[in-house]
Amino acid sequence: MRTRRLTVGQALVHFLARQFSELDGHRERLISGVWGIMGHGNVAGLGQALQEYGQLLELPFFRPQNEQAQVHVAVAYARHMNRLSTMACTASVGPGSSNMVTGAALATINRLPVLLLPSDYFANRIPDPVLQQVEHPTEHDLSINDIFRPVSRFFTRISRPEQLLHALPEAMRVLTDPAETGAVTLSLPEDVQAEAFDWPETLFNERSWRVRRPPPERELIAQATELLRTAQNPLIVAGGGVKYSQAGAALAAFALRFGLPVGETQAGKGAIPWDHPMNLGALGASGGTAANSQAERSDLVLAVGTRLGDFVTGSKTTFSPETKIVGLNVNATDAHKLFALPIVADARLGLEALDVALREAGHAGTGEAFRAHVKKDKAEWEGIVDEIVALKDPNDLAQSEVIGIANEIFGGDATMICAAGSMPGDLVKLWRPSDDRAYHVEYGYSCMGYEIPAGIGVKLAEPERRVVVMIGDGSYLMMNSEIVTAVAEGIDMTVVLVDNHGFQSIHGLQRSIGTPHFGLELRHRNAETGQLDGSYLAVDLAAHAAAMGARASYARTAGDLRTALKSARDRPGVDVVVAEVNPEKRVGGYAFGGWWDVPVAEVTGQQSVRNAYSEYVEHRKRQVLFKGGN
Repeated sequence: MRTRRLTVGQALVHFLARQFSELDGHRERLISGVWGIMGHGNVAGLGQALQEYGQLLELPFFRPQNEQAQVHVAVAYARHMNRLSTMACTASVGPGSSNMVTGAALATINRLPVLLLPSDYFANRIPDPVLQQVEHPTEHDLSINDIFRPVSRFFTRISRPEQLLHALPEAMRVLTDPAETGAVTLSLPEDVQAEAFDWPETLFNERSWRVRRPPPERELIAQATELLRTAQNPLIVAGGGVKYSQAGAALAAFALRFGLPVGETQAGKGAIPWDHPMNLGALGASGGTAANSQAERSDLVLAVGTRLGDFVTGSKTTFSPETKIVGLNVNATDAHKLFALPIVADARLGLEALDVALREAGHAGTGEAFRAHVKKDKAEWEGIVDEIVALKDPNDLAQSEVIGIANEIFGGDATMICAAGSMPGDLVKLWRPSDDRAYHVEYGYSCMGYEIPAGIGVKLAEPERRVVVMIGDGSYLMMNSEIVTAVAEGIDMTVVLVDNHGFQSIHGLQRSIGTPHFGLELRHRNAETGQLDGSYLAVDLAAHAAAMGARASYARTAGDLRTALKSARDRPGVDVVVAEVNPEKRVGGYAFGGWWDVPVAEVTGQQSVRNAYSEYVEHRKRQVLFKGGN
């Protein structure tokens, strides 16, 4: 057997450069680049290998400012690439590696592939304790990197070079598995990275990893067909799996042919165009009147490619106990949720099979009266959206009006990026995307700080696409350093920074459960009360962004905002537009029976909290705790 003598770091770089994914004959480089911050744990191993071979092998290296942020970039890139391509992330021993854990959790929760290469302590243990090593009195082999285990879909520690021979194929298998994908972590001791080994030449052959499209079982399609054929008030719930399986066209045709209304999740928004006749918009706790009124009366729900998280299910109050659920999902766990009839299959193949089966059964779809009702509900909801985003006072902006102006200036083909705070709940109702890549809101982990790194990832995935990052001041202050990275990489994106003086999303929630103002707004400490309830802090966010190299402006009026956004749209580079909004001008709730379960203090001396607890108890009575099969 012919061999090549390389270090572990060098072998890893050569291997990654030769891996590809393949779906329906379309081929993508599986690992399109490496992000990393170098330290003593990886500079001499993987860092040396990337410096010597990265450019030669067309495996580019990117330098972020924060290790958590680099994972967000890679994950956003993977999501925009429909999970067919991702990036690797390397970090040094200790805090560098542990900083990536939040990004790993985000990737795994959202079923998005990312390859993490955290450095580890010496495998030979001779320098114990090495700088930044965590010591444990009874577990000598414990490493800080063990915190990756619960948030990784695949984890291994490479303590000898030859272990890489079997670990790498397993890692690629998980990265390209549509059901099991997420964070893949190869923990690399710093001494092992630099060790040489005689590697089989065949390890570095090109390989294409075919992304599975599992077909549905005929018996389950037959059962689901009968349920759909006899349903009086059916509803489809479209999740992110519709996008990843490239099933948008199939869903749009299926819904139209059989008159089946569609409610959207955060991940599924944009899977079919917002103006599709059967698209009722957002569903659940942050949904609108059209989808939620249909959910309230639904007798059958076809859940396609969705995790059925608590916002969509209204903490299990969106659908009645009598509603039958059919779960079409490539992930068996998700397919079985809500006691569903589970169809464990690719979303597109499942929809196509149902389409054929319904036509063979002679099913004409829902009747004219039902479709007219859907049309009426949709029109009424679109009118409500128009009213919400309509400008009321140009000198006292609401967050919803900022969203409306941004949608007006950039149009539905720009990718809107957001992650946390009150904006995801507003955007899922108000943003009007024209295609399935025009809405990118991470809400599985709702991770503050994801937004700006995600803008970089999306732009790297599709350079010709306009990118709009919408972020609140609270999230911006948590992680804004990647503006420097975006400037360095020549990224074109517009950051709309909505300044509402703190964590107003949770402030609103806090008040809704009866607790008075406490610790959430960005205020000075009050000398009289000793609490953080003084005047608002005056933070010049535009000056801060400009100091990092962005073009920055402060928009105090609607006219200022339009001018700034038009200028940003028409020129390259990073633009940060700060828009101050009135935190009390909130978008209302349209969840009807839907609800979000946030526990309220059961014992308190505060009457407002006691009142909120009484309401909480009533809401919990509507939760569907258990039901039999379909």
